[in-house]
Amino acid sequence: MFRNLMIAASALALAACATGPDYAAPETPSSAGAFVAATSAVDALAPVKADWWRLYDDPVLDQLVADAIAANTDVRVAVARLEKARAALREVRTDRLPDVGAGARATYGRLPESQRGSGAPREDWSIDAGLDVAYEVDLFGRVSRGIEAARGDLGAAEADLEAIRISVVAETARAYATAASAGEQIAVAERIVELLDRSLRVTDRRRAVGLTTSLDVARIATLRNQRQAEIPVLTAERNAALFRLATLTGRVPADLPPIAAQRVSTLRLDTPIPVGDGAQLLARRPDIRAAERRLAAATARIGVSTADLYPRISLGASIGSTGPDIGDVFGGGPLRWLLGPLISWSFTDHERARARIAGAEADTRAALAGFDGTVLRSLEETETALSAYASALDRRTALKAARDAAGQAARIVRAQQREGQVDSLALIDAERTFAETEAQLAAIDAGIADAQINLFKALGGGWSAGGAAYAAASR
Repeated sequence: MFRNLMIAASALALAACATGPDYAAPETPSSAGAFVAATSAVDALAPVKADWWRLYDDPVLDQLVADAIAANTDVRVAVARLEKARAALREVRTDRLPDVGAGARATYGRLPESQRGSGAPREDWSIDAGLDVAYEVDLFGRVSRGIEAARGDLGAAEADLEAIRISVVAETARAYATAASAGEQIAVAERIVELLDRSLRVTDRRRAVGLTTSLDVARIATLRNQRQAEIPVLTAERNAALFRLATLTGRVPADLPPIAAQRVSTLRLDTPIPVGDGAQLLARRPDIRAAERRLAAATARIGVSTADLYPRISLGASIGSTGPDIGDVFGGGPLRWLLGPLISWSFTDHERARARIAGAEADTRAALAGFDGTVLRSLEETETALSAYASALDRRTALKAARDAAGQAARIVRAQQREGQVDSLALIDAERTFAETEAQLAAIDAGIADAQINLFKALGGGWSAGGAAYAAASR
């Protein structure tokens, strides 16, 4: 009997056709080739490294990234959502399986004379047990489209997880770089204060012998105190970065390893950054992949809603036995069996079904617009990051030349002042200029590190490796 049921179901399934549109992946812009803002600072021929943070050659950063991938709370949330999507797919897939149920009941009652056998007691127990099987024939693709939609949701959840990991890695590197850069800027500020202290002592000795005035001493002291006041601000910035680093790695601030705060030099890359091209970017970024998978899921749900316009067909079978005691039921008593199709069709409720179809179609149009917007934003973010990085490098080149010139000028003026050739005002101006360019250079170095991380984040490094780099880092 069950064999005949499955044969009939298979025959109907072969004749079935899925309703709704078949999904086709949307096209990306054909002009997304070479990056407009690419410069000699990047390598458009080399693919993006999945483990790009290792380019900095800092074992401490490598370990912090591994810690963040393993313990970051945002990653844990994304992992849980992925597991939920997998469970939803497993649940939907069960619609392809027969629904098998077993039941039994025992009742005590009185039967009319006409229903009692000869010599049978008027009042007795009645025990009934049976096995029921029902199988929905997916004639119009309701089940298959539902599975297709669940697969799209799962793909989107997987891509969302990768996007979260990329963001966490970038923010971990950024927090570490900010703390290190702030440490370097503090060191620069302290050197400037020490230099101004020496100038202040020299000027004060010259005032004591009448070679300058108290006004000159006050001016240098003012400049010195202004630079001293910058150190607490930089210290607070460094501490905030370390606290952020602790959160990213799943720790309370007190548990952050001391080695995370030991670096006091800005992260630097002296070689061109591998960036690939626009086509590789669109194939790599997980947010684009997530948007594409959501579009696929939305398209499949049109078919799920469309299937409600048609009858739902199930094949059912039942086998069982009834008797006055357990021995009669399971010991070869009277057997009953049923086999037949069940057709349910709410043909009077088509307007509601068509409304659901219209809603699913609107969701699909929104998903397509979301995909197109994600593609455009990814190109915008990457071009902007490339432009900002190139501009920061150009600014550093100019600032370094200015800093070197200002340092040379300050040394010359300092020697001239010792020989009495210039007054203290000229030295103050030279010292101020040098201090400003030195601080600006340290700040632009921090900005370059930040621009590099923004670029790596925009490039979506890690997706092309399917998350293998993250898995390796977390082991």
